[in-house]
Amino acid sequence: MSEELVHLALIMDGNGRWAKMRGLERTEGHKEGGKAAVKVMKGCIENGIKYLTLYCFSTENWKRPKGEVDYLMGLFAKETVKQIPEANKNGIRILHLGSRENLPQEDLDAMDKAVKETAGNDKLIVQLALNYGGHDEINRAIKKAIEAGESDFSESTLSRYFDNPFVPSPDFIGRSAGENRLSGFMLYQSNYAEFGFYDKLWPDWDESMVTQIVSDYNKRIRKFGEVK
Repeated sequence: MSEELVHLALIMDGNGRWAKMRGLERTEGHKEGGKAAVKVMKGCIENGIKYLTLYCFSTENWKRPKGEVDYLMGLFAKETVKQIPEANKNGIRILHLGSRENLPQEDLDAMDKAVKETAGNDKLIVQLALNYGGHDEINRAIKKAIEAGESDFSESTLSRYFDNPFVPSPDFIGRSAGENRLSGFMLYQSNYAEFGFYDKLWPDWDESMVTQIVSDYNKRIRKFGEVK
């Protein structure tokens, strides 16, 4: 049996396919995907998970049609602010993971408001990976380290310059909608993460999926290079 699952990271995929299967616009899938994210947060609290990272929008997602990107940015800003009271009620602290560059001011303001107003919560820490890419995070960390005058680029040194260095590496990375790749997600931190790929489309996820992941994780034996 594995040690306790402390940090769960999820790649949310399948919103568009969920909508298409129902004859709906892709935007409706994104809206339902936001509801699923709230259910998953509740599932993490119920299962005693302390950290949750959600892959909301990658640095490559800017290549999508402008109308869809604009909708996603507007939806994110609106829902982030809307969820602040519920986050405070449930002890959820919100953090941003990713680059601020190119994000609309509306989204930056919403994120900053959420980060500030939930800073005192500690039941569940949620990283919202918005405008995030694993290569981009590594590159930004290197630049910060150089600007700080670092000459030692060991793991312990470089990790201090990541976006939220106090957040531990994920124990388990899961992905919805049957896709079996990381898509640039947490490349540096995933070196010893367990992986799980699930067919269920993201809008259909709820608390029960978190319980399933915990069960799957508990069946793994984590060796970290050792022989056990």
